Amino acid sequence: MPLPVRSLIISESASRELERNLWNDNYVPAKMTTNGRTASVLVRYRGGHTRGYPKRSYEVVSKNQAFHYNAEFDDPSMLRNALSFAFFPMIGIPAPRTKHVLLMMNGQPLGIYLEIEGVEKLFFRRRRIGAYSLFYAINNRADFGLMSPDTDHLKSSLFTGYEHRFGGSSEKAKLKSFIKRFNSLKGTKGEAFIKSRLDVTNYLGWLAGAVLTGNYDGFEQNYAIYRSRKTSKLRMIPWDYEGTWGRNCYGRRVESDLVEVAGYNFLTRKLLGYSSIRRQYKTILLKALNGPFSESRLMPIVERMVNQIAPYIREDPTRRWSFGEFLGEPNVIRQYIRERRAIIQAEIKNL
Repeated sequence: MPLPVRSLIISESASRELERNLWNDNYVPAKMTTNGRTASVLVRYRGGHTRGYPKRSYEVVSKNQAFHYNAEFDDPSMLRNALSFAFFPMIGIPAPRTKHVLLMMNGQPLGIYLEIEGVEKLFFRRRRIGAYSLFYAINNRADFGLMSPDTDHLKSSLFTGYEHRFGGSSEKAKLKSFIKRFNSLKGTKGEAFIKSRLDVTNYLGWLAGAVLTGNYDGFEQNYAIYRSRKTSKLRMIPWDYEGTWGRNCYGRRVESDLVEVAGYNFLTRKLLGYSSIRRQYKTILLKALNGPFSESRLMPIVERMVNQIAPYIREDPTRRWSFGEFLGEPNVIRQYIRERRAIIQAEIKNL
């Protein structure tokens, strides 16, 4: 089946403005045609270090719905985000939908991209999830700690590291209050407080997903956190999983034991200090090992994606990696799954 095409039309003046705005987040107006329908949209560059690459990534907003078009320039497989976001729902954690597409701009092909659903109000509406508020963890100060990791001094605000996406100002106060209080409370009072404010099952599932996929950058940033309307508790959603499955976010091969089974950040450390929560986490990991986190469940997904995009990868001159390297990536991912399973099975005994 041919890949879908997304076609952007941007005026010359807007293109110049987009280039001037390379390192900030200002949008420019454009038109996008999707499935034969053309709509007015806003476009900006997205990403961190990747904005300096010859093949850039974009965010496109239409009617308050954002879609990210990731060049996946550092990932020779172009599968890691897509595979990760296919895996998380298998362990009960909502994740963005993804689709490989061909992106055009002003009639010129930009090559193959990964379209990623933005985590916005429509994300929750599609899944019938009620949310009072939503925050993005945008840098390593979203580590749930009181001290700044950059200065070792108290943070100027416990909201530092987050971007407030929706919800009233009281929601910011609730998040800051949660961080402050769980850090100060100990023993049974601390455990009871955390369980009253945090969906522990969801958090441990999110933690297991980051640990199993090996997302080193996924514990202190690159997540979304929202407050559920159903329970009034905080819940987690994964984001940015390019550096996974045996490679880091720059595309370098990494050892399969790079990420410890306990993960890391201040909230995780506090949670796993309670024996009942630690037992629950072990159960979640074992369930994943006995089910979705296995070659038999994951490799068919990898092979389906490879077969779908291989003809386009071969013809895409904008890719950093050779077609031969792309074809070798299923074996890299398979080896990672095999090794990671053995590592988790051994380390889980020491939790």
